[in-house]
Amino acid sequence: MSAPPPLSVVGIGADGWDGLSATARRELSAAEVLIGGARQLGLLPAECAGERVPWPSPLRPAVPGLLAAYEGRRVCVLASGDPMFHGIGRTLTEVLAEGAAAPRPLRVLPHPSSVSYACARLGWAVEDTEVVTLVGRPAGNLARALHDGRRVLVLSAGAGTPGEVAALLRARGFGPTRMRVLEQLGGARERLAEGTADGWDAPAGDPLNVIALDCVRAPGALRLPAVPGLPDDAYEHDGQLTKRHVRAATLAALAPAPGELLWDIGGGSGSIAIEWLRTHRSCRAVSVERDAVRAARIARNADALGVPALRVVHGPAPAALDGLPTPDAVFIGGGLTAPGLLDACWAALPPGGRIVANTVTLESEALLADRYRRFGGELVRLAVAHAVPVGGFTGWRQAMPVTQWSAVKPAEPGARETSVHPVPQETEEP
Repeated sequence: MSAPPPLSVVGIGADGWDGLSATARRELSAAEVLIGGARQLGLLPAECAGERVPWPSPLRPAVPGLLAAYEGRRVCVLASGDPMFHGIGRTLTEVLAEGAAAPRPLRVLPHPSSVSYACARLGWAVEDTEVVTLVGRPAGNLARALHDGRRVLVLSAGAGTPGEVAALLRARGFGPTRMRVLEQLGGARERLAEGTADGWDAPAGDPLNVIALDCVRAPGALRLPAVPGLPDDAYEHDGQLTKRHVRAATLAALAPAPGELLWDIGGGSGSIAIEWLRTHRSCRAVSVERDAVRAARIARNADALGVPALRVVHGPAPAALDGLPTPDAVFIGGGLTAPGLLDACWAALPPGGRIVANTVTLESEALLADRYRRFGGELVRLAVAHAVPVGGFTGWRQAMPVTQWSAVKPAEPGARETSVHPVPQETEEP
């Protein structure tokens, strides 16, 4: 049985056919089927005689069916710029690998990405530039990348995205940010529009655009650091909020790593899950909250702080945990006395998974002390005091101490862990 013909993916820019390499042109001319967006297909000359098939919408669910429909034929897929950078190349790679004993070979011929073009026009180093895509994603994702003095490129979803970005910048305290909208990069109709987010009034332009931001925080705007322990004022809350210093210590115990999933149980205002997600763009989190008003508030906080992908589950734990994907770490900030909750969380963790639970009550503290005796880990008490006026002097006001149990689930049944870290940590040389 002969091997199937390779599936090729050719990146194309706004410069169209003229900007393609000889190899890319040969690939497109030899294809029996050409799949791409209507704009991309329109850039091809008549000598590309293959059947032209525009992508349906939504795209991802349609990919397996399209590939199956043209199996055995020489198919070439068109992509914008670099197909492996926020492009169709990743989708095709994943689809071809799903359930295939011998995946169809994939040949990718990239074109310079819009990011490469934009950085070339602006004189920005690509490796020092933050890139945020808003294609098929909420604008709230941009908020996490906003830091004074940073350069950010936004991959636009269309002609209306610059206005949406300007509004978000103003709302997040970055109104003075310089905005440059680069349209049709590399093409004959390349154009630049410039202004600040505060004064942005440019009409919607070409849908093929990239937005360059020189971030400037407005005077008096809340400063949000890149590490856990955001100011309490960053959150909308009703008092159910893990306070800043305890929150930083809790995230240190949870020890997030790229790609990991957190269960945040008793979400309150969502601060633990939100700051877990802010540590890396590939982190995932589910916040479980039984109160409907608080659940809605968690979603608003997540959007405001740049992590709108936070999944909020409204319902009581442990019942609401059924069907959730296996966590890498679990935080319990409320509901510890709910029957079966601690046992359900411990059982859900895989070997090496971490659990952290905080409490301020004696009843819940007794439960944590019992788990510490059974499973090991660390049992600590976190006490924070703030300086406050006392008449004409200054004294300390003690917040309620927080008891925290943290442990790593061992690989062997009955084994005990003595540290929250799954691997020994390096120490500095003296």
